[in-house]
This record gives sequence, C-alpha cells and structure tokens, in this order.
Amino acid sequence: MIRLVQLQAPSGRRLALVREPHLVLLDRCSSVFELAQACMEQKRGARTVVESLLSTRQIDYDAVYAGASQWTVLPSADHPEEPARCLVSGTGLTHMASAKNRQAMHGKPEDLTDSMRMYRSGVEGGKPAAGEIGVAPEWFYKGSGTGLRGHNQPLTIPAFAGDGGEEPEIAGVYAINREGVPWRIGFTQGNEFSDHEFERRNYLYLAASKLRTCSIGPELVIGAGFESVPGTVSIEREGKPLWSRSICTGEKTMSHTVANLEHHHFKFEAHRRPGDVHVHFFGADAFSFGEGIQLEQGDMMQVHFEGFGRPLRNPLDRAGEQPRSVQVRPLEAEAAR
Repeated sequence: MIRLVQLQAPSGRRLALVREPHLVLLDRCSSVFELAQACMEQKRGARTVVESLLSTRQIDYDAVYAGASQWTVLPSADHPEEPARCLVSGTGLTHMASAKNRQAMHGKPEDLTDSMRMYRSGVEGGKPAAGEIGVAPEWFYKGSGTGLRGHNQPLTIPAFAGDGGEEPEIAGVYAINREGVPWRIGFTQGNEFSDHEFERRNYLYLAASKLRTCSIGPELVIGAGFESVPGTVSIEREGKPLWSRSICTGEKTMSHTVANLEHHHFKFEAHRRPGDVHVHFFGADAFSFGEGIQLEQGDMMQVHFEGFGRPLRNPLDRAGEQPRSVQVRPLEAEAAR
C-alpha cells in the first residue's frame, strides 16, 4: 500500500510518503490532486510516479502527528487551487447499525420506516454482478472542499445547530480526467460529522443536517483492500476515555458494493466534470449519538480503521455566539445609491 500525507509548512504545501516513523517529502508534487493528474496524464501507476518524485528529505511523523511541528496535517485530499471544485458527498444506510439508528430516530420498533426500506432495498439489490447496475442508494451532499478539515483540526457545531456528532467512515477519493472519466485515487479514513439532533426532529431535515464540516485523513491510502475493514471509534473527554466501540466497514458488511455506489454517484454528468475532485463517504457502522452521548466542547473524536494509517483525531468546537439572522441585500437598492 501507498500511504500519503498532505502537509502545510510556512514555505507552502508538500506531499509526503509515509515510511514509519518518518514522512519522506516528494519533489515537484505538492498535493494528491497533482499526483493523480500526473498518473492520469502519464498513464503510469501511482507507485511508479511516487517513487520517481521521492526526495531525500525526511521529517519526524510523530511530531507532525502530535501537532508539535511547524508542519501541519491538511485534509488527506482536496482541490488545492479551487476548493469549490471538490464535491463532498456520501451514501447513508449502507450498514445495518446506521439503519437501526435512523429507525429509532423516526419510528417505533415495529414500524417500517422509509430509512429501513432503503436499507433493505440495498440488501436485496445493492450488490449486482460485475458490469450490471444495482438499486440506487441514499445520497447526500456535504458541501464543497471548504468544509474539509484535517487531523487535529476542530469540527465545529454552528450557533444555529442542534448538536454535532462523529460518524466514523471510509471515504473514496476521486479525480476526473480530461475526458470526463472518474478515477479512484484511493481511500481515506473520515469523520462525516453531522447534526443528529436536527435530523431527529424530522427526517426531511437530513439534507440540512449534513451541511457541516467533516474531516478526512490523516492519510490517503492507495492499494488498500476494502472487503472487510475493522476499526474503533472513541470519544475522550478531558483526556480520559468516555466512550468507545468496535466498528466494521467494507463490502462484506455493507448493503452495496463500492462499484454500485460509484456508478450511482458518477452516472450524473455534472459529477464527471474534467478537473474536479470528489470525496465520497461510504457510511457508518456506529456513532455515539445512537447511544445517548452528547458531545461537549473540547471532546476528542477518534476514528481508526485497520490498514488505513494512523488514527484520525479531531476536537469538538461549539460556536459560542447566538444565532443571528442573515440579511440579504437587494441589488436594486445598492444601484439606486
């Protein structure tokens, strides 16, 4: 596997290869996006291109990871020049646990909610034979690349929000080539942070509850298997363990194949615009909100999937100000001045 970390230093951005306990800097390539462009244009594999760009400079990964270095960890993928050209999205109800949590939010145990129907449709038709098209999954929009956060960066509960809670997931990272063909660069750990309290009020609030910051990283992994991926999600409060659960993702535990999820995302022409980047979450297996945990200021969320690099850690930040009305100014009034 190839493990890559995007870095920011006072001198600018850099891309590095993980060779524990060091990060080896790449020359002439400062982002995952640039690496993907080079691979697609040169028609060479990622390993070959990475090895051709390796420098002789190494930095201490432990210090960078702990936030004790001039180097800081960026989101594991983005569009370095135009954040708006990075579309962040996901598919929900791909795991039984998420379907049960959604069922508990919006219906009685004996009810068959739309959420449970959606999950069951995936179980029945989400894993078609190779080359065939299966049932469409749930799809949601998280925002543009401006909402992506990296390892150690806070995930924020806005003043207007109900709450904020972690969702431990794996995300696929994609680039669209000049011909409009999507290429999967690799996979990355993610915290698809969402407002579950707002969503619980009415399931039609789901779309708005997803419009929050989220994190991916610290590493992008190229060549990782995705059949069955165990992991752990945990919450620390004031430096002490508060809650932890074992989790599992991958095609063996999901109601859809990755190929089917990718087809239903990229079948839309607007999602195949040359030069765009896509970060797409594949769904969660457990989250603390489902067990009655309400996160507080400073709580540390950690997501770790085996084989996907070091754990992703993000503190919670709750905005302190009161929500204010957003006033829209009419253009004709300005023009009249």
